[in-house]
Amino acid sequence: MLTPGERQVLRLQAEICKTLSNPRRLEIFHELREGEKTVGELCVATGMRQASVSQQLGLMRHRKLVTERRSGNSVLYRIADKRITRACDIMRDVLIRQANEDSKLVQLVSASSRS
Repeated sequence: MLTPGERQVLRLQAEICKTLSNPRRLEIFHELREGEKTVGELCVATGMRQASVSQQLGLMRHRKLVTERRSGNSVLYRIADKRITRACDIMRDVLIRQANEDSKLVQLVSASSRS
């Protein structure tokens, strides 16, 4: 049986996963892999409007996925913990493997239906 502390960790984990479940936030997160960027730079890189990028960064900052740093008049955003990028890479690898397996299954079914 889980302890109350373990349940709380699972709730927090679910919140982080929920935050990363949005494709726009994942795209911003992906752009930040290259290093710190301003909202304007993220807008150019993603094609999103400034209000949308700012809103998504606010949600990601609230979940401590990104941090900000002021430099003169600019605010630079970066990934708070690089281990999160590794977790995203693992999930991407799993999805690619599943897609490959699904593709192989479709090919097998298609080949057997022609016989």
